[in-house]
This record gives sequence, structure tokens and C-alpha cells, in this order.
Amino acid sequence: MPHNSTTAQEEMLPLKSEAPIIIYIDFKSPYAYLAVAPARKMLAKLGLFADWRPFVLDIPSFLGSAKLDEGGKKVAKQNRTKDQWSGIKYAYFDCRRYANLADQTIRGTVKIWDTHLPAIGMLWLKRFSGLADQCAPGSLLERYIDAIYEPFWKREFDAEDLSAILRVLEQINAPTDGFLEYARGDGAALNARLQESAFEAGIYGVPTFIFPNESTADPQHQKFFGREHLPRISWLLSGLRNSAPDVAYALSPEIHDAALAKSAMEPMSAPEVTATPRRLTTYFDFKSPQCYLALPSILALRGEGISVEWRPFESTPLKEPTEKTAHDDRGTQHRRIRGEYHANDIQRYAPHKLTDIYRQTDCQFADMGLLWLQHALRASEKVIDGYVQRVFAHLWKDDGAIESARDIEPLLFAADDLQAEFFETNFDKNKFDKKHFGKTQLGAANFGTTSSSGGIHSERTGREAELSKLWTDYARSQGLEDLDGARRAAQSESINMAPTFLLG
Repeated sequence: MPHNSTTAQEEMLPLKSEAPIIIYIDFKSPYAYLAVAPARKMLAKLGLFADWRPFVLDIPSFLGSAKLDEGGKKVAKQNRTKDQWSGIKYAYFDCRRYANLADQTIRGTVKIWDTHLPAIGMLWLKRFSGLADQCAPGSLLERYIDAIYEPFWKREFDAEDLSAILRVLEQINAPTDGFLEYARGDGAALNARLQESAFEAGIYGVPTFIFPNESTADPQHQKFFGREHLPRISWLLSGLRNSAPDVAYALSPEIHDAALAKSAMEPMSAPEVTATPRRLTTYFDFKSPQCYLALPSILALRGEGISVEWRPFESTPLKEPTEKTAHDDRGTQHRRIRGEYHANDIQRYAPHKLTDIYRQTDCQFADMGLLWLQHALRASEKVIDGYVQRVFAHLWKDDGAIESARDIEPLLFAADDLQAEFFETNFDKNKFDKKHFGKTQLGAANFGTTSSSGGIHSERTGREAELSKLWTDYARSQGLEDLDGARRAAQSESINMAPTFLLG
């Protein structure tokens, strides 16, 4: 075998390679399947090669397990929580949506497959060529990956049948002499060591992209989980030209309406898709770091003629990873590694250092400020967008308080747009819904308190004073009803994370 083949040595170090990037995949991961083609396209464009490696997910350890009946439609056995089922169902929907856009097929699996044998097949093929040859178009490794992924996700391939792996090798005209012995002996042992060392090195999911031999003191900075990072990975591989790109899924510019219709949540015809209003309903949470990072991209949609409708949502705060102990099981280790990665990933894409990504800020007054602008004043998109931006910046950049009506007031009135709109352009009070200016007292609210950020101490003009009174009355009464209505609306849409986007 070639001396530079990736299994010529006794061990494969999980973070080391002669290639500029390592790509870990698992055949039972639809996300990894969808990453193969765009990753190859990126490498071809840059004129680079990768070290493709198998990483076998231990799904039951962190997502529970389930098995369908013989008909492949009903769950016959399972031990998953409601939240786990919710996440899995959305993951499959999300993958199918993007698979449809790429003319690929993804059918939910009938069980959680053991994919150690296909992994061993990868390691077997890597013995016979160097890394550059492995990545060449039409290489044995490329054909092997395709020959397993496509039928597997059509439910036409048994990943636990060693003879099926052998048939794939024969189908692509790969060497097969000694494979069965390798799969039961040295190959199985090498794969077991690789799986253990990769997990211990912080690889927990697929696709994972590793920049080898860099930042060995802090592996988090050389690791990317998910194909959405390919723009940033390409930027790093090409020498940091121009500004660092954000996360994105690269889609073909030639996607047809029929493909878009097929990718929708509910079945729609192509004419229905093109007739859908260009509106994006955005459920968000001011205390969510992911929402803060997504804000510029959301606002940029205005420039494309897309209307953004902000909907407040109370999301579950990020959980800080637990400390490592000697008694941690695989699931606990997985959650800790994943939590550490997510924390690093948020900071990596943040416009500045975020002081507390685990904050549990009470956002009810900030949310009521938004609802006041929308429901009571019926403010323009410009005014509403400005308010949303100021609250996010105040909380995340200035580390300011937003937990009382006084905290929110300066953020509502910081710009002249609101006064101009209310008193000059739209002074006709008949335009406003009078029910949103009630004066019911609120017993235990934070009115009249002075927050750490100060409150309002400057002299108000008559106009400012009138707006201030309207806001205070709203927050004490009708605002609570509107907030409750917004919470119930999110629940009715089964929103469970932020940001969440609904089209149309």
C-alpha cells in the first residue's frame, strides 16, 4: 500500500492529517449525506483535498432509540422523550427540505443502524491510495461513499450486512482480497480505536470539519460541526481574503419553483409558491445569543423586498456545560462536548465578545415594547426594526438592563422616528386601537424602580411625556394581555426555539 495512505500507520490521530482539512461523516446521518456534495464542490474550487474519515454516531446515548414495525410506518419500540421526538422529527423534515432542493432522497430510517461496517469499508479503501487520489473525481473512495449513501437513504441498503459492503467494493472494482478478514480483525480494531479517540478529542457529530495540526491547545477553534460552516471553512482555507463570512447553505441559483414547492412544510403547487407573499414571520428572543447573531441577516432581507414580522418568544436559555467527572456516561459526555462546542461557535461568529451567553434575562417588558409599537401605535417597519436593534445592542453589547418599563422607555424613544411618526404623520388618533391604552393597575410589576442602567432623567418635551404615559399605561394593562396572546400564538405554532422562521 502507498506509504502516504491514511491507514498505513498503526493509528489515525483524530486531529492530525497531511490534508488541509479532515471531514468526518457517518452513513446514518442525513446531515452528513447532504454535506458531501457541497464539500466536494468547495474542495474542487479551491484545488485542495481532504482526509475523509468515518465517525460512527452513538445516537441512543443522547437521543434515545426507536424502531419501526415491519411495514416501516409505525413505531414498534422506543424510549425517547417528547423533546427528543420533536427534535428528531424536525431534523428529518429539515434534511428532506434541503434534499428536495438538491434532487436527493431521504427517507426516515426504520431503526438506528449500526454503521461500523461501512466505516471499516472506508478505512479499507484508504489503504490503497494517498489522500489526493482519494479525493479525485471518480476515485474508489468517492464512488464507495456514493454507492452506500444513496441506496441507504432510499431504504435499499443493509448497513449491517458485511456481504453488502463486499458487494459495493466489487461494484466499484475496488480490491477485495483479504477484506473479510480485515473487517473482522485489524480493520475492526482500527475503527474501534479511531471512534474512541475521535470522541475523546471532542468530535461528537457529523459532518465535522477539522483543521488538523492547528490550535492544539484549544481544539474547539479548529472544529466546525455542520455544512452551514462551509463558507467560513472555505474562507479559512483560501487565506482569509476579505471579511469573514457568516453561516449559510449554498444553494443552486437554478432551483425551480417545483423544487421549492416540494421543500415546503405543507405540500404546495409551484404557482402557490410564487404567489406566496414575501413575508418572513420571525419568532425571536432578546436573550438568545443565536437571535443576536442572526439579526443582521434578518434585517438584510428588507433590502430584498421581504417583509419581516417580529414575534416575541420566550425560549429556553442555553445550558452551561457541566463539569467533567470520572463517572460520566457517554450521553453526559456528548452533551458536555456539544455544549462546549456551541459556546465556542457562538463566540466565533459574534461581532464582539459576548459576556454571558447563558443569561436568563426576563424579557417581558422588552417584548411588550415591541407589541406596543406593533399593536397600539401601529408603527412602521423602520421604527420597529430600530427598536429591535437597540434592545439587542443594549443587552448584548452594552450589557444593559431590560427588566423594567423604565429600562425599556429610553430604548423606545431613543430615535426621532417614533415621535415624528406619531405626532406628525399619523396624528389621527382614530388610526390607533384605543383598547391598547388601558390603565389597569399591575400589582407586582417593576414600575417606578430605577434600574442599573439609569432610566430617564433628562427633561421630556410634551410629546415625549405623552408617549411615555401611553407606554406606561400600556405596560401596566393591555400589554400583559397582548404578551399572553403572543405567548399562546407561539405555542399554537409549536415554536420551541429561537430564532424560528415561518414563510408567508
